[in-house]
Amino acid sequence: MTQISRFLSRRLRQTFGSVSALVYLALCAALFVWAIVVSVGDDSGESMAIIFPLLATAPTSLVLLVLPGGLAMVTVVVVLAALVNAAIIGWCARVLRRGGRPDPAS
Repeated sequence: MTQISRFLSRRLRQTFGSVSALVYLALCAALFVWAIVVSVGDDSGESMAIIFPLLATAPTSLVLLVLPGGLAMVTVVVVLAALVNAAIIGWCARVLRRGGRPDPAS
């Protein structure tokens, strides 16, 4: 393993390695898959199921909604918002676990 790949894997594990961040990502993925399945199965075209993954990834997804519409853009918005929110959750978990001690990663 090169030094760069070790750094990236350590940084990813540090960012998304907390249980709460992983549970959040799994929940967002399950909601998104559910919304796609429900929307595809609806013949009337009136399904509003995609609202649930957008609300689960709020507030980040609401900022990104200014982008043009379409399923591809909604997918990008939900994935990016879930990753940003999971990174924030991981950071908060790391800070709370650390307590008053300084961060050894910085």
